[in-house]
Amino acid sequence: MTGAGSSGPGVGTGKAISVLFAREGAHVLLMDINETAVAETMDMIAAEGGSASVFIGDVTRSEDCAMAAEAAMDRYGKLTTLVNNVATPHMADVIDCEEADWDRVLSVNLRSAMLMSKFAIPKMRECGGGSITNISSVVALRGYPAQTAYTAAKGGMVSLTRSWAIDQGRHSIRVNCICPGSLYTPIAVKYFGMTEKERAYRASMNPLGLEGTAWDVAWAAVFLASDEARWISGVTLPVDGGDTVGAPRWGSAPSAMEA
Repeated sequence: MTGAGSSGPGVGTGKAISVLFAREGAHVLLMDINETAVAETMDMIAAEGGSASVFIGDVTRSEDCAMAAEAAMDRYGKLTTLVNNVATPHMADVIDCEEADWDRVLSVNLRSAMLMSKFAIPKMRECGGGSITNISSVVALRGYPAQTAYTAAKGGMVSLTRSWAIDQGRHSIRVNCICPGSLYTPIAVKYFGMTEKERAYRASMNPLGLEGTAWDVAWAAVFLASDEARWISGVTLPVDGGDTVGAPRWGSAPSAMEA
């Protein structure tokens, strides 16, 4: 991998993806609006001898996204990999979802992926091809309560992945999507608390009975961007311990497991 761009690399999944890409030899452009958080990721990569640089910008602003694509070309000579990872959650059903929240969540989660890809794809074409990985969520694949705006945004990423895979395939650009399940990340701690009991319960709700981490998603992203995935495009890959296959959710239905 040469010349990889990652949005939202400051914490959680974005940090893990950026670190693993650097370990695999990519030159990584870290785009984030949070200078403190992205500096920590940069320091981690540098401490391991990896190659990375920071671009401070807002992924909902077309000007910033365009400049980020130019920065990747200027600094590394190539832009062949893009990971659209930035996200913001929001809890509300359709009645309680305010219009301003709807607009904000779709802008951060969905508009950002469109803008980053809009300006990265021409650079990838110049380079002879590339790979885009959109980080969606399992909420795009199955129903979840009080997730009106978030499910719409993440579902949109799945649909865009399929359309872009068709549009860009003739340019040797692959487009895939990862749908993470319930992960233990700083964002999960911020919004859900995540006591040991809650973590154990969440782990029990997938068939493997394991708690997912950002590194599980990062390894999937590394594979999809690699040459070994050369014939994979348009795929939506759940990384969720098997949660979306429709098996009984162990933690919520113990009697079913005892039958």
